[in-house]
Amino acid sequence: MAYPFIDIEAKWQAYWRANGTFRTPEKVDTTRPKYYVLDMFPYPSGDGLHVGHPEGYTASDIVARYKRMRGFNVLHPMGWDAFGLPAEQYALKTGTHPKITTERNVRRFREQLERLGFSYDWDREVNTTDPAYYKWTQWIFKQLFERGLAYQEELPVWWCPELGTTLANEEVIDGKSEIGGFPCVRRPLRQWVLKITEYADRLLEGLDALDWPESTKEMQRNWIGRSEGAEIDFLLAGGAGAVDDHRALKLRVFTTRPDTLFGATYMVLAPEHELVDELTTDSQRAAIAAYKDQASRKSELERTELQKVKTGVFTGAYALNPATSGRIPIWVADYVLAGYGTGAIMAVPGQDQRDFDFAATYGLPVVRTVKPPPGFDGRGAYLGDGEAINSGFLNGLNVERAKAKMIEWLEKSGAGERRVNYKLRDWLFSRQRYWGEPFPIVFVDGEPQAVSDAELPVLLPELEEFKPSGSPEGPLATAGAWLEARDEATGKRARRETNTMPQWAGSCWYYLRFIDPDNSSALVARELERYWMPVDLYIGGSEHAVLHLLYARFWHKVLYDAGFASTPEPFLRLVHQGMILGELEFTLYRDANGRAVSAEHVRNDVDVRTGQAVSLDHADEQQVEKRGDRFVLREAPDVALEGRAFKMSKSRGNVVNPDDIVTRYGADAFRLYEMFMGPLEQVKPWNTRGVEGTFRFLDRAWRLVAGEGGDGAGGTRIENVESTREQARALHQTIAKVTEDIESLRFNTAISALMELVNAAYKWPSVPRAIAEPFVLLLAPLAPHVAEELWQRLGHAESLAYAAWPVADPAYLRADVLEIPVQVNGKVRGRIQVPAEAGETEVIDIARADQNVGRHLAGQTVQRAIYVRGRIVNFVVGAK
Repeated sequence: MAYPFIDIEAKWQAYWRANGTFRTPEKVDTTRPKYYVLDMFPYPSGDGLHVGHPEGYTASDIVARYKRMRGFNVLHPMGWDAFGLPAEQYALKTGTHPKITTERNVRRFREQLERLGFSYDWDREVNTTDPAYYKWTQWIFKQLFERGLAYQEELPVWWCPELGTTLANEEVIDGKSEIGGFPCVRRPLRQWVLKITEYADRLLEGLDALDWPESTKEMQRNWIGRSEGAEIDFLLAGGAGAVDDHRALKLRVFTTRPDTLFGATYMVLAPEHELVDELTTDSQRAAIAAYKDQASRKSELERTELQKVKTGVFTGAYALNPATSGRIPIWVADYVLAGYGTGAIMAVPGQDQRDFDFAATYGLPVVRTVKPPPGFDGRGAYLGDGEAINSGFLNGLNVERAKAKMIEWLEKSGAGERRVNYKLRDWLFSRQRYWGEPFPIVFVDGEPQAVSDAELPVLLPELEEFKPSGSPEGPLATAGAWLEARDEATGKRARRETNTMPQWAGSCWYYLRFIDPDNSSALVARELERYWMPVDLYIGGSEHAVLHLLYARFWHKVLYDAGFASTPEPFLRLVHQGMILGELEFTLYRDANGRAVSAEHVRNDVDVRTGQAVSLDHADEQQVEKRGDRFVLREAPDVALEGRAFKMSKSRGNVVNPDDIVTRYGADAFRLYEMFMGPLEQVKPWNTRGVEGTFRFLDRAWRLVAGEGGDGAGGTRIENVESTREQARALHQTIAKVTEDIESLRFNTAISALMELVNAAYKWPSVPRAIAEPFVLLLAPLAPHVAEELWQRLGHAESLAYAAWPVADPAYLRADVLEIPVQVNGKVRGRIQVPAEAGETEVIDIARADQNVGRHLAGQTVQRAIYVRGRIVNFVVGAK
């Protein structure tokens, strides 16, 4: 009879709920250490959880339970990032208000999370769509606005007519919306923008002190993209097709390689550059217009793809190279982006590969300004260091010295200046959607101003129609009376902002609200914030490595500067859980006659031996076995198959619902398997059969402690007897291992250690209570339901949630017997077993007595006998 997990899990979930076991009181003993462990809170989609979602939640829950048992005050909350486009799209299709959809989805998610036994403090639950929550999102926006960090600007943005909204760059893939795959175009719109660039240097500098994955920190560094160089002014040249009255105009470019100015043979403007239309000659106007339209349908990734064929159109205008005074043509090309630098570049094909490719395509001149090394074939740009050539007063200098001298010349001549530039652009913060936070902004005589704090929250109006308004203003433009407001100071009529905030807004600061979720008079009480911040452990997917994490850091630094946050960074330690893929899928190749073809003979669906096409067949897991590093047919081991796991998706049909697994095996077995699959950060394929293994382990642990019958009827094997030294050593080594592994988030090896202890205990005639009780405590963070039940059956009336964590006794961590290699003249001639505490004389005598060592000492004079304690014995011998 298996252990009764259904009854046990229902019982203890009800107990925790009724007793508020995991509730963190508002007032805690601040003399005790704190631990704030946080999950990236989810968007509650209509699909509910699949087995990949709880991986990070399980890891954080193990740490939260462990820290409570270590005497920490633990804050472990959960909430919902519930604004967003999917709910609004569902409302458009079904006529269901997004609020109703969101509430239903939240209930579903919470039921699933509770069923998995996560120890969240549900009294602190927050929802970004709750007016009591977004009141403070609006309040933070006011701080940004009043500090000059929120402004309006006409910007070229992605506009999706079908969705009726602007989209951020990351929401557009190949010119189509990420959601729905609808065509998008670039068009100028009035937008709210947050001046994140003001914090670029601090966002860079702050990364150094964070305990984050180095890959994530590097992604943020690259996204911010700090580069040092110069801005250079190019005057417009008259004549030869250009318009003479443009001679007073100048184009400013940013370059990280001012030393290459002598090699600038043409200029390139982004299609969106403000001077493109003014510079374009009549003969080129139609071609430029067509090219701009074409570029407006491409994503930035497409435009900057290094491998793509470079395209562009000549404007008909020319500029003057300030170093050579030579005329150089001005082109428009989409590989230059309006938002980076000045939206214009000087092209130096001799030292930049993109410029070289463009020059080769359009027959533009190439002037090298750095001497290539011997053997350089000249088929491309030279990107390395070397002497400056063809560069006037720079000739003979290396790149760094040439940069410095050119910047000095530019500043003296008034042709340019030293400049630090960033790839990071200010954050587009407007969306033309209904289901988002309204801005706390009204327009008085056309000018934006913030509403008073007393007017917060600005409530989202109840609309019956969520369709886009047909204009960039979005659905709120149809809100009628809601649009009308009054300026408190002057009594003038005002009109509300009709854009809403992006989904990122609510997730930028939720970690602060969890600290003080019911405070109606402040974002967070300062004394509570000072105690709980920063977040000690933050777990979430690597897909948020840049956007969410960068935006949250920016908001936090603004709040820090304003005195509302006490730490310069919000998240001290960050861990990304690896993706859990679907079950392995096995592909079997067959020839035209249906015969199996081994996978190593197949390339691009062709048998390379015969040149004949092969067909693809599916093999069931039961037909496959693994031999070495490959999968083969069980009945024909010489036939290799291709085994691959794919990301879970409804379209592929490989989504595994955790509810099904929990119903069949229980939440504890599910939790253990999620952690036992491999290292937390690793990408792993799901295998439902693997849950059977963790279930069997729990069943064995249950039978060991509760009794052979599974329900206790067979009698427990626990006895009130003294532990043997062997038993105590097994326990304390397990305590040390599990403790170290949980601290390091190596949950798979912690589980292995517990399995080894159970296996050892089954060989004992009985299990001392002094072994059983610590074992149950070690199991508790990982499999809390069964651990609670076993703890109770061992005679404890209280929950073990706050029981003291076992501590390893160092006396049992040292081996009683050591194995020592013995060398004779530097060569290992034997291995001996010696008592750990044995002295030098005793060890050397044991070494001499070893049969093989004795054979190599026979007939020799031992000149020296050396014992390196606990490590090695070495005899130095010579002939008699």
